[in-house]
Parts: sequence; structure tokens; C-alpha cells
Amino acid sequence: MKRRLFLLAGTAGMLTLAACGEPEPKPHYNGIDLTGGDYKPDFKLSGPDGRVYTLADFKGKYVMVFFGFTQCPDVCPTALSRAVEIRNKLGTDADKLQVIFISIDPERDTAALLGEYMRAFDPGFLGLRTDPKNTAQTAFNYKVFYRRVASGSSYTMDHTAISYVLDKEGRMRLGLKHQLTADECVQDIKTLMTAKYTL
Repeated sequence: MKRRLFLLAGTAGMLTLAACGEPEPKPHYNGIDLTGGDYKPDFKLSGPDGRVYTLADFKGKYVMVFFGFTQCPDVCPTALSRAVEIRNKLGTDADKLQVIFISIDPERDTAALLGEYMRAFDPGFLGLRTDPKNTAQTAFNYKVFYRRVASGSSYTMDHTAISYVLDKEGRMRLGLKHQLTADECVQDIKTLMTAKYTL
């Protein structure tokens, strides 16, 4: 009898040890889980104040990045309006999220124009730009597609419509599709903020 009890106790101890060693399960997201993907999210871009920003400037914050252009008729303003709603719904966690808009149309999107455009949505949003070559490289690092399309006597831009979310260490974590509601995005961001899962 004593031998049986000893074996059971030993087995229970092994189960406890095994449970302690198991990794946390990956969280479920409404958007695309980009954790561990081949992305290079760092950048070197200029703000409306002339300052050059890199991802390191936002360490300790969650960063939402969207690529677009100020003359976009619908997708970009919709994404930025959703970002405003997301921050409002985050409540006390709103200050933990920095929204960054990267221009894919540096020819027309001057620093001053980007500054005005961001203020129209939220003074805390940051519009960044660079020269065409660095724009292409930054977009490539985020796997963002864009191209110039003739439109009458001018042009418009086709581009990827995903908002990317980086964690506090600057690692790529989420892709929020354009079709997601603000509530679905908030759910994902809060899950990311509280998840125990590590890379």
C-alpha cells in the first residue's frame, strides 16, 4: 500500500513539473498574428517638426503603424478615424498606444501637410515621411505594397490597407485588417497588452 502511495505521489509531482514547464498558449486575435514573422519594423523617418524618428523613440509603448497618403479619398481617413475610436475605447490604456502614419507619397505629402493632416484626427498621432528611396525600403520592410496610378491629370496611390501593431519592445505582433471594427481592434490590442505568451 505504501509503495502504491509513493508511486502516485511521484506521478503527481511529475505532472506538476510538466505543467510548470509548458509554455503559455498563443492568444487568439481577430486580426493577423504576425508574431515571429520576417519583418524589419525599424525606420528612420522625419516628422513635421523636422526631427528624425526611429522605432527606439517609442520603446515602452505599443505602436500602430499605417502606410498611406493625405490625398487618399477613403481608406486612409477611415483607418485614421478608426484609430481615433480605438484610442477612445482603450480608456486608461490609450496613452500606451502611439499611432504613426507613414506617407507613401512624399512628393505631395510635405512635413507641414502631414502635421495638419494628423492634427485633424488626433494631435497625438504622428505623420512621418522620407525620400522616395527610403519610403520604398521602409514599405518593403513591412511587406507593404503600393504603386502610383494615373488619375486624370494627376495620380492616386494603391496600397496595402493594414494597420500594424508593434509591442513595447518594437517587435511586429499584429496586422489589423481594414474590415475589422474598432471594437475588434481594441479586443486584439488589449489581448496583446495582457498576454503572457512570449516569443
